[in-house]
Amino acid sequence: MKRELGKTGIMTAPMAFGALPIQRISKSEAVRLLQMALDGGMTYFDTARWYTDSEEKLGEAFRDRRDALFIATKTGSQTPEGFWADLETSLRSLKTDHIDVYQFHNPAFVPRPGDESGLYDCMLKAKEQGKILHIGITNHRIGVAREAVESGLYETLQFPFSLLASPQDIELVESTVSSGMGFVAMKAMSGGLIRSGKAAAAFIARYPVLPIWGVQRESELREFLDYLREPPEMSAELEEIMEKDRRELSGDFCRGCGYCMPCPQGIEINTCARMSLLLRRAPSAMNLSPQGQEMMKKIETCLNCGACKAKCPYGLDTPALLRRNYEDYQRVLSGEIQV
Repeated sequence: MKRELGKTGIMTAPMAFGALPIQRISKSEAVRLLQMALDGGMTYFDTARWYTDSEEKLGEAFRDRRDALFIATKTGSQTPEGFWADLETSLRSLKTDHIDVYQFHNPAFVPRPGDESGLYDCMLKAKEQGKILHIGITNHRIGVAREAVESGLYETLQFPFSLLASPQDIELVESTVSSGMGFVAMKAMSGGLIRSGKAAAAFIARYPVLPIWGVQRESELREFLDYLREPPEMSAELEEIMEKDRRELSGDFCRGCGYCMPCPQGIEINTCARMSLLLRRAPSAMNLSPQGQEMMKKIETCLNCGACKAKCPYGLDTPALLRRNYEDYQRVLSGEIQV
């Protein structure tokens, strides 16, 4: 079963591979997983210049199979010079002469033809040259996402969408459908805080979106390939899991996107600011190890400079969130709270 991504003409399997996590594993293991995904039916692979060596790993995995898949990557550059440097690096790393979907990576504004940035004009020129086939944009800010849809300038929108979706998120999906844009759903597992892949996949299947599942382990890939072959149907049990997740993850919480980084004090904000949830929903001995304690202790050095707060696309009071998580972490360490 395949579906078209908006009006791009791209006919792809209804589940895609998110290649951010493979930067954390060896090249040989990444190549093995990527080839397993393609052999298992996934045909759309999403990466980015910012994902360190992710593009290189895709290039190695698919150097002899380029015509069998679609590659989407991104540039976070703010200048035309940076745009062209990113594009040439991506083409070289991916070992290809074209990128199927080239996306602006979480810009704070919507690039347009003739604007001061000159970025959209670069996209048009690159498309004329055949180096990119389709123009997309990714974002975490719903206001920017809405503006991108309304502009009519973009063929795809990549935006967080999961079983935690708000009515505004669902409305955004509907608006892309009516405008003919393809909607690529990122953060479908909410950065690992959603624990049931089956519930996540069953929810996503209700909507005309293309989910990109972040994969770094074979067990994760096999699970989603199973859902690709046999999509999970919503059930009372899965509905109950979804409602529990919504109750526990309602309100302000860190999604782990990392746009607040780097911290001038070296605080690993996108882990520390959601440690309370990680301890309860994704328990790992590492989080309470001496290394984990050292990581969390860095919160004591926070300057309250506000840089992370200013960069958070979700408008979180990040310094306050760090303090709350550190206080909770200390109570867990002391045994006052059991997890």
